[in-house]
Amino acid sequence: MKIAVFAGTFDPFTIGHQDIVNRALPLFDKIIIAIGVNEEKTPLFSLVERIEIIGKSFINNEKVIIETYTGLTGEFCKKNNAQYLIRGIRNAIDFQYENDLAQGNKEVFGIETVFFVTTPTLSHISSSLVREFYKNKGNYLKYLP
Repeated sequence: MKIAVFAGTFDPFTIGHQDIVNRALPLFDKIIIAIGVNEEKTPLFSLVERIEIIGKSFINNEKVIIETYTGLTGEFCKKNNAQYLIRGIRNAIDFQYENDLAQGNKEVFGIETVFFVTTPTLSHISSSLVREFYKNKGNYLKYLP
């Protein structure tokens, strides 16, 4: 069984994230959307809200599971028998950062990282952008699933 993890804080989960998962679904038997919990960060959206947003996005898809975790993503993958990590790449800066992580996860945990280049019409969307719109009463809802 091919199991992949798509990990992040997802504060919030955007239509860009949703697009990556939808494009990855044909390649894997199961995708675990893993919401990382970092006690040192104060997210804008609560954990319950993030789980609800993601859950509504994949309500009829048995291949998608939502979990939370703390600690290293590679350890979470091993615990869940996941052989792959899914990562979205918007630009060269993302690739440089993600490539270093991918190499480390491969070396330490034996986890392969599969990169998805962001759909061009969604490449400007980030959780940071959505949070800024939210904080400043802008139209952030169009970026959520």
